Amino acid sequence: MRRYILLAMAFVPMLMQAQAISLPSDTINCGQVVYKHAVKAEFKMKNSGDKPLLISDVKTSCGCTTVSYPKGAIAPGKKFSVSAVYDAKQLGHFQKEVGIYSNASDKPLLLTLKGVVVEKKSNFKGEYPYTLGNLLTDKDEIFFDDVNRGDMPVQQLHILNNSDQTMMPQLMHLPPYLRGEVKPARLAPGRSATVTLQVDSKQLTDLGLKQTHIYIGEFPGDKVSPEKQLDINIILIPSFGKLTKDQLAAAPRLQLSKGRVNIGSFEKKTKKKDELEIKNIGKSTLSIRTLQIIGTGLEVSLNNQQIEPGESAKLKVTAFRDLVAKSRTAPKVLLITNDPTQPKVLINVDLK
Repeated sequence: MRRYILLAMAFVPMLMQAQAISLPSDTINCGQVVYKHAVKAEFKMKNSGDKPLLISDVKTSCGCTTVSYPKGAIAPGKKFSVSAVYDAKQLGHFQKEVGIYSNASDKPLLLTLKGVVVEKKSNFKGEYPYTLGNLLTDKDEIFFDDVNRGDMPVQQLHILNNSDQTMMPQLMHLPPYLRGEVKPARLAPGRSATVTLQVDSKQLTDLGLKQTHIYIGEFPGDKVSPEKQLDINIILIPSFGKLTKDQLAAAPRLQLSKGRVNIGSFEKKTKKKDELEIKNIGKSTLSIRTLQIIGTGLEVSLNNQQIEPGESAKLKVTAFRDLVAKSRTAPKVLLITNDPTQPKVLINVDLK
């Protein structure tokens, strides 16, 4: 049985000539591969030049890797695939190279597939698409959502040793409100472990979004470095579980004039604005306790955080093109309110 790895991302030019090959990445990490089970890595490519592309030859770093590729001319703008199959007959870490020779360049385009051949996969059935140093992970950030004070929520992260050395993963720089452990404590090459993180919400002081980051070292005394960083996000919300029916009936009610902020395309502008109204359709004062931005690239303002029944406030949102482009995820606006039915409000921002 073969395992298939498909890499499909935005195409990035690798060579700028009349015939040019573009692809999202020249490396595919196959993760865990079961012993004696071949793995197939498929590189999605495109002829981004303005003339036909012809692959004349391919060469591999060993006889354990076979390659299939288009034999005929590839028209300008046409997408195609080059597939490499590795016959996993040796346990341990592997890295194999494939050279693609074409009329796009005098030099070959080098492709790499790598991973770890193991006797048996871990019980975790998901993939490990992210990298923290020499560890592969199933997440690149942890999100604790809708946490009430007093809660002790737990989240898990699955990690895989992608090196050829045994590790003893270490959780570093944990803040006082965060606890964690790694099981098993020792991690042989190709083996996986589970990281368990728990929030002690009693040690959080402010409502709304709390952001921090921790680091996962590979051995005791390991140095902190950006490539080993794991982002942690916690949203603490007020609890209204003990309100009576009369108190709920007399509570404030938040209503938005529209559900999203519409920024659209920046075109040639460096920033764009939009606004919406927050109306109180309840029977007591609506309090916007927290106004925050999740992500980067936005600036927000609210002309009134205490809104009386029947009154409205204007929420203005400004998006900055260059900062938005650096954000890993689409930015959002977060409101924490005293509306028992909507203590947390997330407003999406439409960007093109």
